[in-house]
Amino acid sequence: MGWWTDQVVARAEPAVLSSELLVPYRRRACAGLAGTVLEIGFGAGYNVPLYPPDVRRVLAVDPSVLGWEHSAERRARVGAAVERIGADAQALPLDDASVDAALSTLTLCTVPDPVAALREVARVLRPGAELHLLEHGLSDDARVARRQHRHTRWWRHVAGGCHLDRDVPALCGEAGLRVVRMEASDAGRPRAWAHVYEGLATV
Repeated sequence: MGWWTDQVVARAEPAVLSSELLVPYRRRACAGLAGTVLEIGFGAGYNVPLYPPDVRRVLAVDPSVLGWEHSAERRARVGAAVERIGADAQALPLDDASVDAALSTLTLCTVPDPVAALREVARVLRPGAELHLLEHGLSDDARVARRQHRHTRWWRHVAGGCHLDRDVPALCGEAGLRVVRMEASDAGRPRAWAHVYEGLATV
């Protein structure tokens, strides 16, 4: 991570990512998680209070040291053991078929190669295990999609690599994941920034 992303973007993100408007979406994404869970894009741990009680261990992946430090209080209040195992979702330091579930919330927009990251997630999931997703991405409204493509050209340079226009279901398919459920909606305004996908995918 560069200085801008690690210091400026990481300090500005909480204003958006900690929004109470996102809590119902995060809660739905966390529902059904159990056992050993891989969370890519752990950030400052905004999902931690929403983990179901059946989650016993969380393997956190995130490039931001500052975000991990800011998650300390949340981690201290949860029953699950939370361990930061790496910074790069594109190269997970885990054995094949070693986790019971995976979680990604508002993360795939910033990963340089989201297909590589999703292939890694697929590799480490046990057979039949699911990836729980909450991501923003490409709108099915052509007018909104055009704005997303246009704005992403500059937005990714100031927002830590964030792309507004990634097609999440298509990325899952390209990575070899089977979409079990995927719902799209506008979580707020402006729509170009607030179009979200909620769903599950499996190996």
